[in-house]
Amino acid sequence: MIVYDYRFNSNEWFVIITLCIGILLVFWLPRRFPKKQAIVYFMCGVFFGFFFDHTLSVIPVSFYDVNDTSNFQIMDFISYWQYGPFSYLFFYIYDRLRITPALSPIYILICSLFSVLMEWFAVLFGVFHYRHGYTLVYSFPIYLLIESIWVTLFYRIKHFTTTG
Repeated sequence: MIVYDYRFNSNEWFVIITLCIGILLVFWLPRRFPKKQAIVYFMCGVFFGFFFDHTLSVIPVSFYDVNDTSNFQIMDFISYWQYGPFSYLFFYIYDRLRITPALSPIYILICSLFSVLMEWFAVLFGVFHYRHGYTLVYSFPIYLLIESIWVTLFYRIKHFTTTG
């Protein structure tokens, strides 16, 4: 086990503050989706964050550690929930701006760059500790992939809700 920190400090505060700001934004914005659909959009972030963090940060790969130690802790679990507001806002803005499929790649690119920026802040605050040559650059194509899947999901849900 690798220990990066023993105290409650910047990485925990980063997780708590970004989660609180994100949740406040989600509740502050006017309702745009039915409740079940909104939950799906929120949980997309939680699921994909959990999936990729556990794919890339566990043995045998172990490209990075999350928060204070290489072992799973309660703050790691809480940190996965901060992806939820981001994914909800991704879908919210996409729908609100009425992004067309032709403009989707530009939207995905902008959101992926923003995701990399947020991850960079998380690294500065000690949320992520890269190992084995992993760098922030490797996260960019992952965000491109995830957000492309989200746009596909958005249109699938839209199709089922308008025809069903």
